[in-house]
Amino acid sequence: MKCTPIQRAISLAIMVILLATSTTFAQSKAAKIDALVQQYVTNRQFNGSVLVAEKGQVIFKKGYGMANMEWNIPNAPDTKFRLGSVTKQFTAMLIVQLVEKGKLKLAGKVTDYLPDYPKATGDKITIHQLLTHTSGIPNYTNLPKFFETLSRDPVTPEGFAKKFDSMPLDFEPGTKFSYSNSGYFLLGVIIEKVTGKSYADALTENILKPAQLSNTGYDLFSPILPKRATGYEKKNGGYVNSPYLDMTIPYAAGSMYSTVEDLYRWDQALYTDKLLSASAKATMYTPFLDYYAYGWGVKNAKIGELKDSLLLIEHTGGINGFNTIISRLPKDKQLVVLLNNTGGAPLSDIRRNILRILYDQPIVAPKKPIADLLRQSLQSDPLEKTKQKFTAWKADKAYSVSEEAVNGVGYELLRDGKTKEALAVFTLNAEAYPNSYNVYDSRGEAYKAMGDKDAAIQDYKKSVALNPRNTNGFDMLKELGESVEAPKEVVVAVDSATLASYVGNYQLSPAFSIAIIKKGDKLFGQATGQPMFELFPESKTKFYLKVVEAQVTFSSNEKGEVEQLVLHQNGQDMPGKRLR
Repeated sequence: MKCTPIQRAISLAIMVILLATSTTFAQSKAAKIDALVQQYVTNRQFNGSVLVAEKGQVIFKKGYGMANMEWNIPNAPDTKFRLGSVTKQFTAMLIVQLVEKGKLKLAGKVTDYLPDYPKATGDKITIHQLLTHTSGIPNYTNLPKFFETLSRDPVTPEGFAKKFDSMPLDFEPGTKFSYSNSGYFLLGVIIEKVTGKSYADALTENILKPAQLSNTGYDLFSPILPKRATGYEKKNGGYVNSPYLDMTIPYAAGSMYSTVEDLYRWDQALYTDKLLSASAKATMYTPFLDYYAYGWGVKNAKIGELKDSLLLIEHTGGINGFNTIISRLPKDKQLVVLLNNTGGAPLSDIRRNILRILYDQPIVAPKKPIADLLRQSLQSDPLEKTKQKFTAWKADKAYSVSEEAVNGVGYELLRDGKTKEALAVFTLNAEAYPNSYNVYDSRGEAYKAMGDKDAAIQDYKKSVALNPRNTNGFDMLKELGESVEAPKEVVVAVDSATLASYVGNYQLSPAFSIAIIKKGDKLFGQATGQPMFELFPESKTKFYLKVVEAQVTFSSNEKGEVEQLVLHQNGQDMPGKRLR
């Protein structure tokens, strides 16, 4: 059917209106994101670059604050930031590429590829376990005085691996999740051994060039790198240059730099088969323990008041003076990238608010952090005055008190030898969070530094009583000459018929479900891609796991039929519908 000139004009007008409406809508979201981030900047909670994509298209990118404070050079979308542990997803990609090429096996042992690795542990640990932080290899960044004694000198990969390869495992491989930079460092060594190339060259050849990531690479100190941000840390109410870290130390666990624009290109490449086949990517995104897949955290996330949760694939990073996050929602091709160069920014909170904007949900207005005010007061006021101010700030709804941030202030003071002030800060934190095991563990460290053994023992005892899995607390008690047994766990008896009623498959997301199995008088759960673990009842409907910090609650409908379980982990409640 032919269109008349008038019909064509009307159609053209409608198209213009639709385009204008779409552009206005996108601008509206961009303006909201800008206003939101500016609030965090005003609160001194963000200094870096932001990129947000909606349905695969960039709707917002901008830099805030300074890339270099000494020369007043501003951050921009093409500023290069150190990524920290966001590096791990690139290392995981290289490994899975080698698996797809038949050069590695996920079930292969470390000693299959590194014959000189100690056989006592290397014969037991698989590539899969290295990728999922379930190897049991101690985390080298947790070694005593690591940052003071080991972090400043250049190393070779194979040479540095000897720092931890003979250490006893923290647990039997595959039985627990424990984040370990050592595992990803070792994956880099394996990549070099299998390919015959350096980690940096393998990265460039297999990922950076094919994905056209021209502003991404291995961040060594000596090469001249245009538009590289300087890392800073908060101190005494201002900023200081972050401590030097030789980048051969983080290596395949955290050595890379990039820009928000390049990470958008990376995100887009992951929707194609350019780097990896669809089936291999599905393997890479399958979560194991603690929602960790291969270089990515994978779980369902609740956004505002939306009824349904959405699959979120993300990873954070933190390295001297920098913290970072890349968050992907593949269903709607949404992306949030936040790169910060002043350390300690609340990037997860910012990301949550940006996602609320993308899905037209109300944001949670950021509050002014008490930690910064605390730093300033400690510089200018008597200690008693600071304590009074802290109490007033805590009662004011305009301010937020973060356990982690206040603890950070305490450790800054402890490192500076200001043990009296550090103890006061840890005590304020303990009063604000009396049920947190970590605040007592930290205060115990301050008492120990002051030589007050009895007070240190008392705090460490309180810490392990609140969290029997706090191994550091038990280690410190042992060091202080105390022997304390972990509290015995009380297991509630649940009848066989009730246990049988829970048996079935529960779907938490299209790619993740939990199978509940009954064996004798015990209940077991097996999540997608994970081994089977026993569930221990703490009530008739609520069970807990011993291998990770998680609980499962079963719920029934009006007819008494079990229709759902809820997985409680990392402060989130994730419902799973029972499949019929």
